[in-house]
Formats: sequence, structure tokens, C-alpha cells
Amino acid sequence: MPDHPTADTGNRVELAPGEAPSDSRFSNPDLLPVPVAARRWTTYNFTALWVGMAHNIPSWLLASGLVALGMDWKQAVFTIALANIVVLGPMLLTGHAGPKYGIPFPVLARASFGVRGANLAALIRAAVACAWFGIQTWIGGSGIFVLLGKIFGGWSDAAEIGGEPWTLWLCFAVFWILQLAIIYRGMEALRRFENWAAPFVIVGALALLVWIGVKAGGFGELLDQPSRLGWGPEFWSVFFPSLMAMIAFWSTLSLNIPDFTRFGAGQRSQILGQTLGLPTTMILFALLSVFVTSGSEAVYGTPIWDPVELVAKTDSVFGLLYALVTVLIATISVNIAANVVSPAYDLSNLAPRLIDFRRGALITGVVGVLIMPWKLTSTPELYIFTWLGLVGGLLGTVAGILIADYWIVRRTRLSLPDLYRAGGPYWYAGGWNVRAVAAFAVGGVLAIGGSHSAPGKGPFPEEGLIPLLKPLADYGWAVGLAASLLLYTALMRWTRRGSPGGHPEYGRPT
Repeated sequence: MPDHPTADTGNRVELAPGEAPSDSRFSNPDLLPVPVAARRWTTYNFTALWVGMAHNIPSWLLASGLVALGMDWKQAVFTIALANIVVLGPMLLTGHAGPKYGIPFPVLARASFGVRGANLAALIRAAVACAWFGIQTWIGGSGIFVLLGKIFGGWSDAAEIGGEPWTLWLCFAVFWILQLAIIYRGMEALRRFENWAAPFVIVGALALLVWIGVKAGGFGELLDQPSRLGWGPEFWSVFFPSLMAMIAFWSTLSLNIPDFTRFGAGQRSQILGQTLGLPTTMILFALLSVFVTSGSEAVYGTPIWDPVELVAKTDSVFGLLYALVTVLIATISVNIAANVVSPAYDLSNLAPRLIDFRRGALITGVVGVLIMPWKLTSTPELYIFTWLGLVGGLLGTVAGILIADYWIVRRTRLSLPDLYRAGGPYWYAGGWNVRAVAAFAVGGVLAIGGSHSAPGKGPFPEEGLIPLLKPLADYGWAVGLAASLLLYTALMRWTRRGSPGGHPEYGRPT
């Protein structure tokens, strides 16, 4: 029998009446479990969420980044497809806690890192999300700037501020405000937005394919271009770091997917919804990117990978306006869901008394500007190898600990009330589980310690930060996940062997 009885409705657990924690140091209304009655996201909602998030300009540009590195289109699409199939596994594993317990990512992390230690994992995820929010906002604002310039003319000839036209900064600022205004209305508003945004963006992308196909009378030579890398050692030396980078593209969500699945009507909804929504959408979107770019080569004599740049070549005002709205909706859809929801919860977890979900979203917006996102996307090498590779290594390490704790150590059994109070089984030592911190430190060093850059192509030394670990750098996400998972499991099981009657730090079954 559990020490703290909880209501269990069809394998979906919620706090029993009177169990809601009163200690505001560790809880507020945004962090408490979603009541079972309010968990009503369906398979369509989760599928629409992923369609809305996957259909965006950076996703479109993934294939172009890989082609720029020397792959042909088949190799690029294969790399993207495999990466999204791989990352779906951790996504479903961490997402399981959402429909069952109704808790967000930072609260789930308390079981493994400790009630206070969870802030370490949450702040790493929040920092990454803030940077992504800035990147997506800059890309979206730039797209709006280009399309408005085509409609009005002279838009790009405005006086410059900081090396860019003031009109570009205006588009960036307006787009920034629009996104925060939507998320400020809460998660239900986000669900409704994603439901209609997904089909709208699909129609826009298919319209672009039809338009360029008709204009080209077929597709260009890009589909016939051979790989500059071949299929030998030169290809594999680019493939593995690229694969890890493509995994890193959604590895952020593999941590905080409980922020969404906590609203799920059941496990079937989140499993089917994510399986239908993530890999299939990303594969089809990569193919769409390649076909449209190939058509652009037939029409304009050179491949145009940027969809905004391509659409800007039309003289149709209606086409430009439709493209403008599509860029707005597509970028807002991914940016709010992927890069605002998580840090809003994560920052709320840091100081529940002071920061609620809405304040966390506002802080995210400010930090997203301060990191100067226009610098992170300046070159494919910096974007794919340095930024995505580094992020993937760290987030894979945290994911390994979460999966090990929830599935191997606790067998999906958690005590909900104890996740919100001091002195319980998740308090460990002063609120920190030193074994989780140790596993994170070791896994993180192994994952990113060998980070290196080609001369003049990035911030790291050519021989690697830790030369001995350089061979592991190309597999950062996998190394981090595997190392932390194995080490955390070993450390926790060693603790259990030292306590024949079981150890309270394992939590109590519900």
C-alpha cells in the first residue's frame, strides 16, 4: 500500500482531495499535476502539434545544410529520416509520465535529480530553449522582412542599425511580441492554435510545390547530382556528426515532452500521435524541400533552398501575402510549442513563488534576444556541428538519466505528493541526488569534451577541448545518453544493494 494514497483512474494518477502540496517553495498551479478530467489531448492533437512544429523554415533548411556539406539529396533525406526515427524512442519513453501522472518535465526530473537538483536539468533545457526561441524568431522575422520588402518595395533600403536595416529589426520585434501574446493565453490557447495551424501550413507547403512544378515544367538537375562525398570514408566522417546534429534538432523535446503529454487523454493518444506526427512529417518535409529546390534550379538556374527567398521571386501579391501568413503561422507554431512552453515551466520550477508560467514565458523572450541568435546561424558548420552538436550532447545526457530513473530504477512508479515536498524520498541530500549529478558530469564530459572545429570554422580547438575524447565528439548525443543511463543505473542499484529492505530514495509506488 502506498504511504500517500492517490486517485488512480484507468492507470492515470492524480492527487487525491486534500493532497495538494501547500509548500509554495516547490509548487504553484502551473507545476501541479493536471487533473485527469483535464487530460483530453487526443491523437489528432499530438499529431497536429508535431506537424505544426516540424513545418518551419529551419526544418526546411536541414536538407540544404547537409547538401552544402557535400551530401546528395538521397543521403540528406536518409540522414534526417534515421535521426527522427531514433529520437522518437526517447520521446515516447519520457512522454509516458505525462498522461500517467499529469506532471511537467521539471517535476519529473525531481525523481532523479532531487526536488532541488531538478533545477540543474531544467535550467540546461531552459537555456537551450531560450537560444532556440531567439533563432526561430530571427529566422521568422527575416522571412517577414523579405516578403514585405517584395510587397512594398524599398523595404530593405532603410537606414541601418547595427549593420541591418531598421525595418528588419522592426519585423523581428513585432514577431517577438506576437508570439508572447499567444502563449500568454496559456496551453489551451496553444492547443487550439496548433489544431488549425497544422493543416494551413501543409497546404502552404504543397502550394509551393505545385507552383514551382508548374513553373519549371518538371524538376531540375539537382535530383541527379551525385554526392561529393560518395559512400566511402569521407561520407561517414560527415554522416555521423550530421546524424547526431539532426537528432539534436528535436532532442530538446525528448526531455520536456511531458510538458505536453501531461494533457494527454491516455498513452495511446501520445504514442500514436507522436509516431504519426514526428518521423513521417520530418521525412516528407525533407523530401518536399528537395523537390521544390530542384524545381527552383530548373527555373532560375541555381538551387534556392530558402523558401522565403524562393517565394519572393513571384510577382503575385496574393501569393506573397499567402506566403507571408504561412511563414508567420509556421514559425509561431514551432517556436511557441518547442521553445517557450519548456522554459516557462523550467523557470517556474526554479522559483515557484515568484515565477509562474506567463512570467517564465516573458523571461524566455528576453533571453532569446540577448543571446544574439543571428550569430548562431551564420554558417552551416557553426549551426550544425557546433550549436546542434553541443546541445545534443548535453541534452542526451539528461535524457539518459530521466529514462534510467523512470523506466529501470522505478519501473514507472512515482509518489506524486513527494515530488512537491522536502524530506521525502526525492529529497535525497538537501534536495540533490549526487548520483544523478555525477552521471550527468561524466556523461556530459564524454559527450562534448572532444568538441572540435575546423580551422576558422568554429570556437573549439582543432585537436578538441580534450584531445583524448575527440573521437567521441561525432557521436555526442548517443554517447551522452548511453553513458549517463548506464552510470546512473549502476549507482542507484549499488545504493539499493546496500539497503536490504529497499531504499526510500526509490520512491513509493502509487
